[in-house]
Amino acid sequence: MSSPNRVVALSGGVGGAKLALGLSDLLGARLTVACNTGDDFEHLGVTIAPDFDTVLYTLAGLANLELGWGRADETWSFMETLEALGGETWFRLGDRDLALHALRTRWLADGATPSEIAAQLCAAFGVAAQLVPATEQRLRTIVETDEGALAFQDYFVRRRCAPRVSAIRFEGADVAVPAPALQAALSNNPAAVVICPSNPYLSLAPILAIVGIADALRGRSAPCVAVSPVVGGRAIKGPTTKIMAELGIEASAVEVARMLAPLIDVFVLDETDRELATAVANLGPRVVVAQTVMITRADKVDLARVALNAVGVTT
Repeated sequence: MSSPNRVVALSGGVGGAKLALGLSDLLGARLTVACNTGDDFEHLGVTIAPDFDTVLYTLAGLANLELGWGRADETWSFMETLEALGGETWFRLGDRDLALHALRTRWLADGATPSEIAAQLCAAFGVAAQLVPATEQRLRTIVETDEGALAFQDYFVRRRCAPRVSAIRFEGADVAVPAPALQAALSNNPAAVVICPSNPYLSLAPILAIVGIADALRGRSAPCVAVSPVVGGRAIKGPTTKIMAELGIEASAVEVARMLAPLIDVFVLDETDRELATAVANLGPRVVVAQTVMITRADKVDLARVALNAVGVTT
């Protein structure tokens, strides 16, 4: 259910999940998080939604902080047996994690929608926030590289982001529409929209490519704030700045702001990049400078509060 008190967040995986956790701590059930689905894929007979699951595990307090992905307290009997049998092991699935993927696959086969499954999982894991897939239609990120076109997980996991990127496209984006809960949240006068610090090209761009989402943000009445995923010319996590360099884009928070400027009112810069504030402001958004590197849970809550205060949302 949407209301003027609801906040909508757009998120990729690990980086976005950190801010989503801070937002969830402050907002609880008032928060809707739309998760990137361009990373989703079918592997070993199961359907996997990596970004959604990362946000789910993070908000449930079950994220594997040591690995940076998957569930905490994981065991690996499935992978060990798979390897012994000569199966594919490049994408590692822990035993606990695999149970979720198997159940998701069964529910899909039985006719449940991705949004219905998301709601069931949030209830099962005790997550108060509303987590939704950005779209229910098939959307797949394809990375064009010097080794040819690679499905996202082939590029990101199997090849560990090593190939040189020349372009990124999103198969299915021309017909994908926002998931019903996201459409409702964006349409029913939310208090604000928060763009979490996720990879602009691999996590945010797939969401923004879905028919109607970018237009909804351009035509929004609610204020929109984005937090930079680039600090001091480097990404906190992942290949953001590598991709920027390969696409001929300066590895700077300014370039992220340039990409998002038509959609946002406020851009949150890290203290390290304070000297870039004028350049970002010249693109249109109001600039807020804060500590954006989130190590502790308190860091996540503090940054969430900064982002919400910047667009007038009280907690």
